[in-house]
Amino acid sequence: MKYNILIIEDNPLVCEAISAALSREGYNVIINQTGANVIEDINKNMIHLVLLDLMLPTRTGEDVLKEIRQGKNIPVIIISSKDSDVEKAVHLGLGADDYVTKPVSNIELIARIKAVLRRMKVTSDLEQETFIIQDLIINFKTREVHRDHASIALTNKEFEIFKLLIEHANAILSKDQIYRAVWHDDYFSDENIINVHIRRLREKIEHNPSKPTLVLTVRGVGYRLGSRA
Repeated sequence: MKYNILIIEDNPLVCEAISAALSREGYNVIINQTGANVIEDINKNMIHLVLLDLMLPTRTGEDVLKEIRQGKNIPVIIISSKDSDVEKAVHLGLGADDYVTKPVSNIELIARIKAVLRRMKVTSDLEQETFIIQDLIINFKTREVHRDHASIALTNKEFEIFKLLIEHANAILSKDQIYRAVWHDDYFSDENIINVHIRRLREKIEHNPSKPTLVLTVRGVGYRLGSRA
């Protein structure tokens, strides 16, 4: 399969360098230098992955990322000269799937693209087959969860939270993101409702809820899925 990658970057030299490296790897490359008409570009070119610069001339990268996330569930890798661990966590919490810093190493970037696309292939198959994480088997078609041939009964909201974390494996999801995706409403900082559902989900799927390995807390940011191993 030949993947289509959208580069959203205003520096033509950076665009040219990344585009050349990706083309050598067999990817189709589309370039948007302003961040305008992003959803149109994604739909028109059947984009599989977005490389997004945070510093754009007419709008912020964060706004572009929010627009993409509202309209499309496709992977986004942020490219930025900002390099603090806190910023990485915040931007991943907004819904990005990965993060690389400038000057961009083409070898590192391509490796990260391949890793994200592999994860994307897994999530694109979720509705058709089972997903296995540690000793849990999750069937997204029947909405069933099993461990050692025994069924684990999750409520609809618990299942949707777990499914959301799996669909965004390796990304950090904020409480706002979880609430909007699962409750389909605006989040008004009612942390208790998220905390309660996460606690009940852990009580059902974790071997030791006080030391979770499946649903992990990222302090001050949100939650992420644990390792599949």
